[in-house]
Amino acid sequence: MTDIDGWVELREPDAANEEPTGPQPVVAVVGRPNVGKSTLVNRIIGRRQAVVEDVPGVTRDRVPYDAQWGGRQFTVVDTGGWEPDAKDRAAAIAAQAETAVVTADVVLFVVDAMVGSTDVDEAAVRMLRRSAKPVILVANKADNTAIEMEATSLWSLGLGEPFPVSALHGRGSGDLLDAIMSAMPEAPKIVENRPRGPRRVALVGRPNVGKSSLLNRFSGEERAVVDAVAGTTVDPVDSLVAIGGETWQLVDTAGLRKRVGQASGTEYYASLRTAGAIEAAEVAVVLLDSSEPISEQDQRILSMVTETGRALVIAFNKWDLVDADRRYYLDKEIDRELRRIPWAIRLNLSAQTGRAVDKLAPALRKALASWETRVPTAQLNAWLTALVQATPHPVRGGRAPKILFATQAGVAPPRFVLFTTAPLDAGYQRFVERKLREEFGFEGSPIEISVRPRKKLGPGGRGKAHG
Repeated sequence: MTDIDGWVELREPDAANEEPTGPQPVVAVVGRPNVGKSTLVNRIIGRRQAVVEDVPGVTRDRVPYDAQWGGRQFTVVDTGGWEPDAKDRAAAIAAQAETAVVTADVVLFVVDAMVGSTDVDEAAVRMLRRSAKPVILVANKADNTAIEMEATSLWSLGLGEPFPVSALHGRGSGDLLDAIMSAMPEAPKIVENRPRGPRRVALVGRPNVGKSSLLNRFSGEERAVVDAVAGTTVDPVDSLVAIGGETWQLVDTAGLRKRVGQASGTEYYASLRTAGAIEAAEVAVVLLDSSEPISEQDQRILSMVTETGRALVIAFNKWDLVDADRRYYLDKEIDRELRRIPWAIRLNLSAQTGRAVDKLAPALRKALASWETRVPTAQLNAWLTALVQATPHPVRGGRAPKILFATQAGVAPPRFVLFTTAPLDAGYQRFVERKLREEFGFEGSPIEISVRPRKKLGPGGRGKAHG
């Protein structure tokens, strides 16, 4: 996505190697539905990352994003629309917003400047006062001077001076950010080349397979809104959780119903965010509903992960709903539908009951270790020479291609290059990959093998491998 022009101004920190002065401050953005909270979040972070659509209720969970301003860094948390006396899913969304307020250092209370204060806004003010947190009143959608003048009526809310801004166009945003910097505690300086943080894990799958339930199970709280209605999660939800004595960064993503190109509206943007979350992750946990047949969409999601080159763990969730008959048919489906990725690590678990969830951390560690495995060149070629001698390439046209040399070009995922006298048959290349896995493991990780045939220069000429 293209960055929003003219928004984030970054200055070099005073000392490039200075350690952070404390925890990263948190700014929560709250307000009633459809006042432009997610648009304001995108304006603050300087990129179109939060899902925005001109209908209320698109944002449901509290979603954190990293932000920077004037050489200082902080976290901005987008929330769903808050309403008093909300019921069912709306009540869960409101609860997420209230939790964001409690855990924030500064609260941005967003009001629609074109509408003015409403009964819902006044009820929200009472909730904010109970929190005793610093509150900045934001009069959004102030796209011109006339609306800015009308925004002065928001003094009546008793939160002090309203800051008229246009999150869509950037009007007044600089003054707002300066006010945020003044209200928050000292932010850590931006430090380059810091040690790598927790390993990043994307939870992906079809709608309603239990991704948010699994995240909540590990976080020990209602970190993500869970509803029996599919499609509750829209924005990717990041959470630092402890699994197996180690901190991981889990990203709950929107359920993918169809190909990105076939989606529309909120579903389209949610699909893009999910694809981005997979790209940003190191390992993906693909959840399948073990009580239902493996679907074509499940296959697409698995292909998305493998094509992105991420380590892979397949978690068959809702195992508590599987009886003996279903297990018989599931085994048949796995043999038939997952035969192209036999290397994926598979787990049977239940996010609802907690069955076998403790096995996820060892599976993630094994997949990541495979993903980052490097085979020494001498060991690789000694193994390959023995393999080719035992099982040479089939003869084609009176001659058989020879593998001259092999090297590992990279890791994450492991990538191998075979230098040969001629192109290899696809079947023989698959044979080499299978034997490579048998010898060196790579369980839970894709591997890439490319072939570089020696280039012929004509009669009497010496050949060289393609570069």
